Amino acid sequence: MKYSEKISNRLNDLLTKTYDAEKVYKLAQDKVDNPTVKKFLADKVLQRYNFGHELKREIQTYGELPDKGGSTKGDLHRTWMNLSASLSSNSTERILEEVERGEKASLEEYNEILKDDNMELAPTTQEILIKHRNQIESALNNARIYEKAIS
Repeated sequence: MKYSEKISNRLNDLLTKTYDAEKVYKLAQDKVDNPTVKKFLADKVLQRYNFGHELKREIQTYGELPDKGGSTKGDLHRTWMNLSASLSSNSTERILEEVERGEKASLEEYNEILKDDNMELAPTTQEILIKHRNQIESALNNARIYEKAIS
């Protein structure tokens, strides 16, 4: 596998998960009534949309084609969120728990790529991934704060 293929494959994996996260945030936003949490989730929809465009540009820099859709796993997660929210007495709290779970997984994925000694990331790629990781970490912390506040 060529360097550009290896990097673009990992970035495409992130891109697919970014599409999934954007859809989950949109679904979550539509399910909550709390205006503060709704705004937080709307901000995350826009954030993930922007992450997607940055990842697409970086993938294209390597001469590769970016993926265009989400994953089956993401579809299943959204279905679970729909069911969970409909059964839960405090759906906003349950949705925030799911947001936390998703953000933890995203954070682990970004950290894994950034710490992989076998991947020689270009400075631009590393910069993008560090920026995204830091914003994901911030979102995770905010989701925890909102969850504590409403529970």
